[in-house]
Amino acid sequence: MDTRDIRLDYENILMVKTAWYYYMENYTQQNISHLLGISRAKVINLLEKARQSGVIQFNIRQDGDRRMKLEQDLISRFGLSDVFTVPTGSTLSDLNESIAQAAAMYIIKRSDEGAFINMGYGDTTSRILNHLAMTAEKPLNMVSLTGGVNYYLPNAYSNVFNARLYLIPSPLLLSSPEIRNALRQEPSVQEVYRMIPLSSMSVVGIGSMSDDATMIKNGILSKNDLTVLTLQGAVGDILSHFLDKNGEPISVDQEQRLMSTPLDDLRKLEHVIGAAGGPCKVDAILAALRGGYLDVLVTDEGTAEALLQRAGN
Repeated sequence: MDTRDIRLDYENILMVKTAWYYYMENYTQQNISHLLGISRAKVINLLEKARQSGVIQFNIRQDGDRRMKLEQDLISRFGLSDVFTVPTGSTLSDLNESIAQAAAMYIIKRSDEGAFINMGYGDTTSRILNHLAMTAEKPLNMVSLTGGVNYYLPNAYSNVFNARLYLIPSPLLLSSPEIRNALRQEPSVQEVYRMIPLSSMSVVGIGSMSDDATMIKNGILSKNDLTVLTLQGAVGDILSHFLDKNGEPISVDQEQRLMSTPLDDLRKLEHVIGAAGGPCKVDAILAALRGGYLDVLVTDEGTAEALLQRAGN
């Protein structure tokens, strides 16, 4: 699915959401504007498109109805403010790209000019950052939630990178707790940490315990490290903090060397968007939801179904 297809699919999903809330939930246009983070004029435009395209007949089209049902069930089950689903891709790489593009569009629709956005570490969030920087009409301000500078830089395909970066100048994992603690006291690091709670939204990826995990690919952790973490009950990570199935942090030695926003601080942030999908990440996403770290989830339909099935067990 190319960028144009993703953009059209995003507009279609947003149109179905708007039509659902207006015709099925009896929300006012102003209510929908506030809920979806778009202007009232955009709501009116989407409702008109829904009528013209045949989405609104005597009921919502079946594909839109099914997707909305999944999203509403997840919102209700986990107390989220919103869920956005994309079609399940044929490969994990395609899926990550679709989720990243959808998340970028979701964020741009809800970002004011000059907004500051916190960004987490990982492959999906790196893709989101690049899509945001390439599609935003005005420069966005991106604040890193972790060390690991390379994942916050433009990729080789970014001819346009319309973003100002405020990065923690540090590796993600330091060689000792003493070095990590000393770096935390550096003015340049403290300056970025002071910006984090002032940003309007935060975007985080959710890591799995598979061999494809970003922390394995980039050599920060070994497969043996991952095995030990799995034996300790870890099912995934947020911001490189590992979680058990209930969303509780796993106590590991690496925590003392990690340059990353603490999970307790993440819980205090408003408008935290989690972007992840795929069969290998279901347990990790479920842990993040159970731990109360997310306000919004961007995922795929297959993962959404699996989350609801597993949450009921």
